[in-house]
Amino acid sequence: MNKTVIFKIDGVEVRGKTGQTIMDAADEAHIYIPRLCDVEGLEPQGSCRVCIVKVNGRPAAACTQPAADGIEVENGTLEILNCRRDIIRMLFHEGNHLCPICEASGRCELQAMGYRLGILQPAKYPYLQPVRPIDASHPDILLDTNRCIRCGRCIRASKYIDGKNVFGYVGRGIHKRVGVNGKDFAHTDVHPDDKAIALETCPVGCIIRKGLGFFTPVGQREYDRAPIGSDIENPELRREK
Repeated sequence: MNKTVIFKIDGVEVRGKTGQTIMDAADEAHIYIPRLCDVEGLEPQGSCRVCIVKVNGRPAAACTQPAADGIEVENGTLEILNCRRDIIRMLFHEGNHLCPICEASGRCELQAMGYRLGILQPAKYPYLQPVRPIDASHPDILLDTNRCIRCGRCIRASKYIDGKNVFGYVGRGIHKRVGVNGKDFAHTDVHPDDKAIALETCPVGCIIRKGLGFFTPVGQREYDRAPIGSDIENPELRREK
């Protein structure tokens, strides 16, 4: 049987169960912890570090750190918020994220996280302006790795849900990117109905369904209606989806 664990997030008592992560318990308590590499239905991997919290004074990834009795979690302190802002800024600076002309604008989680964290100006980091390959060989899907944030959501979805291993990491360090298991996209067994290709899987505009670019008018897009995380903080919004 799952045992109840009681701990605090920013001084608020939260009840979770053994086996849950801090993020799982926080979601059930309607406390939003930002995340990019974690999404419902996929095993967490703790790679983006946007969900960084402090557990008893030490940094940890909330998506992988188990909930435990008596721990004190810091989630909304200025130190934590500034750390998350730096991570988001670096992701913007590492890729080519031209929001006004991107097909994912308005539903992009990176863009929405920038708004949520109040990032309104460039940071001190230089723009890397990568020139990575764009794979438009498939008749239905386009892969633009210049927008990739290496969250691994497409890799996990393809491997564990679709059972295909279409995607994988290529290169190391600053040159690391998502590649495909084949000569190009057209030479894989990817299908537009795969979970790896679903709109909710890629958090940015890296994987684009051809013919579905700007399919929602401005003002009606997902994050035009409410900030990212609002569905966790307000259960009514989740039911409306």
